[in-house]
Amino acid sequence: MNEEANTPEAYTMDDVTRTFVLHWGEMGSRWGISRTVAQIHALLYIAPRPLHAEQITSALSLARSTVSTSLRELQGWGVIRLVHVLGDRRDHFEALDDVWEMFRLVLDERKRREVDPTVDLLRDGVEQAKGKAGGEQTYLKLAELLEFFEAISTLYEKTRSVPTGVFKRLVRSGDRVRELVNASHEG
Repeated sequence: MNEEANTPEAYTMDDVTRTFVLHWGEMGSRWGISRTVAQIHALLYIAPRPLHAEQITSALSLARSTVSTSLRELQGWGVIRLVHVLGDRRDHFEALDDVWEMFRLVLDERKRREVDPTVDLLRDGVEQAKGKAGGEQTYLKLAELLEFFEAISTLYEKTRSVPTGVFKRLVRSGDRVRELVNASHEG
């Protein structure tokens, strides 16, 4: 039996889904992510089943080429994956279900694209400003920024190696962690 015949061709969004997809797109654009990429991610995240590119194109009223490019970008980030549906030769896509892991992957990509190049630039700047006549202020400011970015990067790398379940418990225990930190400063 052909599964494709049992799969509705069009994917229709209800009002709640439409509102979420639009909001996710706006939020993404504020974070420097293409609105379209974010909307496709939102649609795949909330859809009850994997969707193929034509369904995404139709649901979001986008050009097929835009959808293809956006799907490749989302796959590159690791937040969606390609799946196959029995009886249908088309590629279908679904978003990761684990929001904690999804956001960790987004943070990994943001660090790789934004923080790591900044650290490299600061290292070069510190090296170039070091010992230059009249460059003391530049050296001090860049060195301070470099120290900050390296500390944040190190902290991120340490937290990245913590299993997702442990990380969730750590985040949820924020008040207890704050109390421990405050108690250590008082004693």
